Amino acid sequence: MNDTVLWQHLAEQKSLDDELRREIETVFSAKGKKALAAIDDGKVLKYLDFFVVEGRTSRYIVEDDFCTCRDFMFRGRTCWHLLAVRIALATSTFVPVDRWYQDQLKD
Repeated sequence: MNDTVLWQHLAEQKSLDDELRREIETVFSAKGKKALAAIDDGKVLKYLDFFVVEGRTSRYIVEDDFCTCRDFMFRGRTCWHLLAVRIALATSTFVPVDRWYQDQLKD
């Protein structure tokens, strides 16, 4: 299976079941496992202005196909944070935060 088929399955089903989880892990390996773990642990947050994914050492802003993590910034690769947001969007499994992320930085 390729990632195009996987995204089609997610768009059609709109929920994560065991079969889709296996597909994600098959297609994306360790990155897929990390993305699913972040979703399961409530670490994919949708603020009014950005998605934020809580990683092991920091929080990463994800917007469209951009992430502030080192893997994305310096290697130009799709990171697990981007995958987590895409999966969370397709399945509505993100944590909504009713405030602007930029305002939280001021607190």
